[in-house]
Amino acid sequence: MTVLATAGLFILTALAEIFGCYAVYLWLKKGVPAWILIPGVLSLALFAWLLTLHPAAAGRVYAAYGGVYVATALAWLWAVDGVRPDRWDAIGAAVAVAGMAIIMFGPRAQG
Repeated sequence: MTVLATAGLFILTALAEIFGCYAVYLWLKKGVPAWILIPGVLSLALFAWLLTLHPAAAGRVYAAYGGVYVATALAWLWAVDGVRPDRWDAIGAAVAVAGMAIIMFGPRAQG
């Protein structure tokens, strides 16, 4: 899987997870009707399925996914919540994405 395809799949996976959790947040904290939980649950199921599409070992995928999740959650913070991430958010996201890249694309011994 190419770097671009891996990153894109991780971003799509993060959006599915964030939306699913955000639906629950909207229902519990913002008084949105309970029907919002239906697309939320479907989104969380999509999130779990998307994680299975990576060819790497599951534990490695889960570990690396966390880095992309951090960056995507900060983009959501800005786009949906209207809160602009600050430089510390950006630095933290960069470190998390660098960690993801090391985990997913670091050289592996054959065998």
